[in-house]
Amino acid sequence: MRKLVAIREQQIFGVRPQRTFRQAATKFLTEVNKRSIARDADCLKNLDPYIGDLMIENVHMGTLQKYIAHRRKLGIKSSTVTRELAIVRRILTLAARVWRDDNNKPWIDTAPLLEMPKWEDSSEPYPLNWIEQERLFSLLPEHLQAMALFKVNTGLREQSVCWLRWEWEVVVPELNTSIFVIPGRKVVFEDGTWPGEKNKEDQIVVINRIAQSVIDQQRGKHSTYVFAYEDRRICRIHNTGWKNAWRNAGLPTDGSYKMGPHNLKHTFGRRLRAAGVSLETRKTLLHHTNGDITTHYSGAELGELINAVELIAGENSRKNPALTLIRKKTSRPRKLTG
Repeated sequence: MRKLVAIREQQIFGVRPQRTFRQAATKFLTEVNKRSIARDADCLKNLDPYIGDLMIENVHMGTLQKYIAHRRKLGIKSSTVTRELAIVRRILTLAARVWRDDNNKPWIDTAPLLEMPKWEDSSEPYPLNWIEQERLFSLLPEHLQAMALFKVNTGLREQSVCWLRWEWEVVVPELNTSIFVIPGRKVVFEDGTWPGEKNKEDQIVVINRIAQSVIDQQRGKHSTYVFAYEDRRICRIHNTGWKNAWRNAGLPTDGSYKMGPHNLKHTFGRRLRAAGVSLETRKTLLHHTNGDITTHYSGAELGELINAVELIAGENSRKNPALTLIRKKTSRPRKLTG
């Protein structure tokens, strides 16, 4: 009877139907197409016991406080809670500005303001010295060794390494080398994922002799992806194998420093600076947005970038145990044309 009355009120008087946050979250997960949707689903699963049964208009900072306090008590970083609340904010914004019911009414009138926590608990990056790198890499599984060695010599983000495709390799004949050109956000794969860096522009990846030796070792292992394991793309470096190796290498685990593979990007940047590479060149090599069309380089400019990354491929790097995995192979990557 109540359902019939509610339907009548909606049809005759245009009364907005009541919807729970769980219904809104379900709509978000089924309709929104984004690369991190699986991670968003995990965040919403954590939130569901606290706000899932609430009417969507009753979700605000007051009703979220219990969840925020619980996460802080568990020792969850404020950056993680911020990311989780950002998903809530996105859902509420869609409910207010985009989603409409049969009477063309928004799901809620306005989206509430959500204040993000700032507990000053963020971990510092931990660039590795050569001895720490040697110790860590020697404890990694073989497929992660190759990815880590490539990452610390190119400064790429984790997902860019995981998504790296052979079709992105471009031969530069005048320099007797090759580079990779990773598509920016404007390129989306058939499954809705986007593999590139954070910028919208395409990004070039110049490689020194260490990174080149990794590439040569990977040839023939997979037809599409540079880094694969048992004929499948490796989805992440920061997995159990990495965490165990980091811990067993005696590297910091008390929460003061980051433990993930992003430290290799910081290591790359730190070594470039120590080698005297200019700030402008470091920004380019670290794939920071600078407003330029970053794939339009002359041979001389590419040569300058390659010379810069060669500066960090010195004796200490060649002593790394991971290099014993590298054996030269022949290949025929595509040539740069035009």
